[in-house]
Amino acid sequence: MSDVVIPFRRGERATAPWVRTRLRSAPGAALALALLVAVTACLAAAFPRALERYEDAGLRRSVERTPASQSVVQLSAPAPLTVEMPQDQREELLRPATVKHDYESILGTLRRPFVPDLGQSSYGVTTSVNHEVSDPWLPRPSGQPARFALVAQAGLADHARLREGRLPRASGTLTATTPEVEAAVSADTAKSLHIRAGSVLHVPDASQGTLTVRVTGIVAPRDRDGAYWTAEPLLRTPALTRVVPADPDSPRYWLGALLLAPEAAPVLLRVEELPKRYWRLAPAPHTLHLRDLGELESAVASLESGPSLQQVREAADLLMESSTDLDDVLASYSRLRSGLSTLISIAAFGSGAVAVVVLAMAGGLAADRRRTELALLRARGASLPGLAARLLAETTVVAVPAGALGLAVAVWALPGARTLPAALAALAVTVVACAALPLRAVAAHRHIRIPALRHDVTSVRPSRRRTVAELTLVTVAVGAVVTLRRQGTSGGSGDQLIAAAPVLVGMIAALLLVRLYPLPLRASVGPAGRLRGVVGHLSLARAGRSSASAVLPLLALLTALTTASFGGSVLAGIGESRDHAALLAVGADARLDSTVGTLPAGLTDRVRRVSGVREATAVSVAHEKRPGDGRQAMPVVGVDPGGYAELTRRTGLGAFFGDVLKKDREDGAVLPAVASPGMADAHGSAPFPLTTEDGSSVTVRIVLVRDTTPAVTGADFLVVDRAGLGAAAANPTTLLVTGPEADGRALREAAGDTVSVRLRADERARYVDSPLQSGVEHLYMAAVAAGAGYAVLALLLSLLRAAPERIALLARLRTMGLTRRQGRRMLVLESLPQAVLAAAGGILTGWVAIRLLSPGMDLTAVALPASVAAPEQTPLHADAWSLMVPALSVVAVTVGIAGVQAWWAVRRGAVRELRAGDTR
Repeated sequence: MSDVVIPFRRGERATAPWVRTRLRSAPGAALALALLVAVTACLAAAFPRALERYEDAGLRRSVERTPASQSVVQLSAPAPLTVEMPQDQREELLRPATVKHDYESILGTLRRPFVPDLGQSSYGVTTSVNHEVSDPWLPRPSGQPARFALVAQAGLADHARLREGRLPRASGTLTATTPEVEAAVSADTAKSLHIRAGSVLHVPDASQGTLTVRVTGIVAPRDRDGAYWTAEPLLRTPALTRVVPADPDSPRYWLGALLLAPEAAPVLLRVEELPKRYWRLAPAPHTLHLRDLGELESAVASLESGPSLQQVREAADLLMESSTDLDDVLASYSRLRSGLSTLISIAAFGSGAVAVVVLAMAGGLAADRRRTELALLRARGASLPGLAARLLAETTVVAVPAGALGLAVAVWALPGARTLPAALAALAVTVVACAALPLRAVAAHRHIRIPALRHDVTSVRPSRRRTVAELTLVTVAVGAVVTLRRQGTSGGSGDQLIAAAPVLVGMIAALLLVRLYPLPLRASVGPAGRLRGVVGHLSLARAGRSSASAVLPLLALLTALTTASFGGSVLAGIGESRDHAALLAVGADARLDSTVGTLPAGLTDRVRRVSGVREATAVSVAHEKRPGDGRQAMPVVGVDPGGYAELTRRTGLGAFFGDVLKKDREDGAVLPAVASPGMADAHGSAPFPLTTEDGSSVTVRIVLVRDTTPAVTGADFLVVDRAGLGAAAANPTTLLVTGPEADGRALREAAGDTVSVRLRADERARYVDSPLQSGVEHLYMAAVAAGAGYAVLALLLSLLRAAPERIALLARLRTMGLTRRQGRRMLVLESLPQAVLAAAGGILTGWVAIRLLSPGMDLTAVALPASVAAPEQTPLHADAWSLMVPALSVVAVTVGIAGVQAWWAVRRGAVRELRAGDTR
């Protein structure tokens, strides 16, 4: 009885020792798998964390860069004006304790994700209108008396440093009948309005009398750009305002703020009947996350005019009003994120697909290496489920710790982001790595075949099942691409199709190329056999005997090459867009404009001697010249025809030949002009008079129309020969410098204080406005690099798969007289067909993917900030370098690996490969 039980128990416990034994017998393979899984899991986990960090940083930057007057949520309520309410109750509503209680009640109604920054939020009481102060010692720019807002804002001592005097106080209990009150002013207000500590101002009150305001201190903001001071900029900086803002000829007056103690708020009832209570809620930047953007937009909208505002009214005041531009800021960032989401998804899909294929190839390589062992186990009665369970346990022991290690490294390297997306990405990598070997082994050993049959690419005919599967995949991929072409990027599904387009195109190309690959090999073996020498014939024959299961390596290479080509074209398009926008803004590599009229004498010669300057073109730009009828002002550019025409050809901005601006002999009194389309539509081709700055008049005629010109950044212009203008109008005002490597510091030194210098490189550098924009570029470069690395790894795995057979064949041929050089040539030529196929297919698929995606893609969102007016859309177009370099790199790597294999085979010698009983 015991003899029956013991074998059963031993068989039941044999799994763990078998796994240990297999790991000990091949530690190198286990270590390689662990390294591959750890690196892949780390990259997969790092991608969502890095993206989230960039997205959150971009959102915070958008809010922080928005003026606080627009980003804060401002709640306000007037002081009640009712017959039933006594004056003392109205005063009580304005006292600090009551306003603070309302502030705390408002905070109690707020819900995440909108979280106010308590350090920068503010509350208080202010006048509803600005009151004239007629004290004679205050400055009057246009004879208008200065005006002041009286503000009793809480927290002045915590947010200001005392420059002079002391902070205002409220002695006793102040009421609406108090005749005098103390105040402070900011340092900027004191400087502009000549106020000092001890100055006295008289503010008219509602009863025809005056309220005396004694300035006791001058304060400076602790955080000058904080929301406490900038939510209402008047608190910090006075404004020189016009009586009629829209009229440039309207008289001006100074507008400032007097900062009262919070306890003095009831005094404002003496000045006006309806002083305003306010509560300004500044958003806390560190609490802003893109994942909460939708809820945050809803919360802000609800607080502006919705249920949240109603709750605030019930908690504080039924007359509460709310206003903010924070919703517009959030919507703008949401549009930016939406414009970049497609590019991010393409990078993720492309590199992710290559990584999955490489993991599958690693499992396939392990299954091929152990093909004899697994076939023997099947021949001895091992079941498919039992075999798959043993292999799954073997890979799980290696892959799970490696995946956890990769996740831990990603979390440690990129803190401050959610762990769940990273954990799911690492888990997906681990599952693929664990399942690759068992699935490949089950697929290869479904049936017991002894001896193993050859699977040459030129001899094996695809089965019907494979044909149906391939046709199904191609049909799905073609349908998705056709849908993409019809739908574009208008919907969410279109975005997913765009993201998967490179992988779909690579899948179609891989299946088609694998089908077509045997045809040229079969056709070329015969003619190659009639050539002198055996290397060419042997190489083609060996290429034809490669494994027929080449879809995965080719798919990995094509997907990586397509992603690299697409990514390189995207980055090239972004760079070209920024270069062009910077060129339009500057007009050349550098631009020097006089701030006092004309350029200093000798400046052109000094600039030409600056290091890196190739040419300097002087022009005169007048922005106030008018045609003879006086209806329209236009910028007129006086140029030297030859030099300026050469500049237009170098920059590509409205290129023309200098002869166009030369006077016609038959009509010498008329100046030819190059004009913008708007000017051409307004004046046609007939001559018309033009009044210059010195009062003289010239007659011009438009002979050529161009959309742009280097000297003017606007849409309208006229370019004429400055020799035909008056002396004053011909004086140069602008110098356009050619030379990408011009020394900016030397240019500024040569220009002096009266000339402003703008560099094209500096203009281009400021176009990266949001961390999300730069983050997308970095992620794209990382994805392209990762895809290239996995492509090389896929190529290496593909070559390693046939390495033992190649080395054995080379050893046998060496005994037959094959030289070392011939052996190297044979291995290199044997590897070239598949590499050339992958390279050609990569160029084709990259070009096709770009052609498919370009109609629905605009790179303007990632190339230029929202503050820059883009002259036109930035479509995606194929970049030749991005298409050719990755493809040629595949061929170079293939040749290099084959050469290393040949060197290693020769170095090892032939004794080991020719041992007795070798059946390979």
